[in-house]
This record gives sequence, structure tokens and C-alpha cells, in this order.
Amino acid sequence: MEVTVIPNHTCHGVFAALLCPGHRPRNAAATRTAILDAARERFAAESYDDVGMRDIARDVGVDAALISRYFGSKDDLFLAALDSCTDGSTLMSGDKADFGLRVANEIVFEPKTAEKLKGMAIMLRSIGSTKAAEIVQTTCSARFFNPLEEWISGPDAPVRARLLAGFIMGMSVSRELGGGGFNMDLADCEKMRDRLAPILQGLIDG
Repeated sequence: MEVTVIPNHTCHGVFAALLCPGHRPRNAAATRTAILDAARERFAAESYDDVGMRDIARDVGVDAALISRYFGSKDDLFLAALDSCTDGSTLMSGDKADFGLRVANEIVFEPKTAEKLKGMAIMLRSIGSTKAAEIVQTTCSARFFNPLEEWISGPDAPVRARLLAGFIMGMSVSRELGGGGFNMDLADCEKMRDRLAPILQGLIDG
């Protein structure tokens, strides 16, 4: 069936996908992914309270009602964006015996992936919002703290898990504030790693 394109009108979003020459109908899964990607970018760059559903819809080129259909409320979308970031499970993928040295070396010398940085940015941006902070706390407990407590086990596991997370996140933020490094020469970075490793290992060993 031939479609008549109305001249002198700008095509946007789903309208563009259906009527504008050169556009193909959107795939539902691709649209959902695009919305989630746009939400991650927005929540990582702006505070939760400053991000609107219409902003994200405009970034993707869809109607805000479509976002609600896929994700529900803004809270639900925020949670989905947070859950789509890495959850720190790689920390628990290696041997406990060399955890301290392995993670200290990663913190000091290995650049953070874009996904890890995005998740961290979303959490930091959420601090000023009571609603967002509650969501972050709940999902972090379910996806990171509870599994970490179970993995390290032993006495005071909840306390050790949170101290461990505090050291790792604090050092990671410090590194990124320095432009992806600690502004030290190689020798000093090695000394930092060697001092940090036993601190982390001590929290693992109990």
C-alpha cells in the first residue's frame, strides 16, 4: 500500500518510523533498548529529580507514553537503568586468597569500563533525591551487598562487606577525579597497591 507523505512537516519518533521516507518501523526490543540507553545517559549526567520522562522520550524520538508502556513509572525506569549497569559480581568471581592484590591492582592500574563508570555516576547523582536514594539502597542490597556478605561469610559479614565496598568505591572515585589516575608516578602507584591489598584482604579473611 502506498503511503502519502505530508510535505513541510517534520517527522518525529514513531510518526517518523511509520511515515517518513527512509525510516523503517521500530522493533519493540530495539526501542526498549534505546529508551534504556537514553535513561542511563540522563540519570548518569543529571540528578534524578531533574530528569523527566519527556526528556528521555525526546532523546529517543518517541512519545513519553511509550516509555510508560514499556517501563511504567519514572521510578521503574530508574530502577531498570540502574539494574542494567554492572553489579560488581566480578569481584566475587575469583579466588578469595588473592582478592586483595587482584582488586587493589585493578583499582590502581586498570581503567574503569564505561558501564562501571555509568553505574557509579547514577548512584552518585541519586544522593540528593530521597526517592532515588531509596531505590539505590534497595537494589544495591539485593544485587551486591547480600551476595557479597554470603560470599565472604564468617563473623560480621555485613560490616565487612560495607567496609569493603566503601574502600573500593572511595578509591575508584578518587581515581576518576584525577582523570583516570592518581597523578603519581609508577613507583608510588605500586606502593599504593601494595598498601591497599592487605587492607582489602583483611576484610575478606575476617
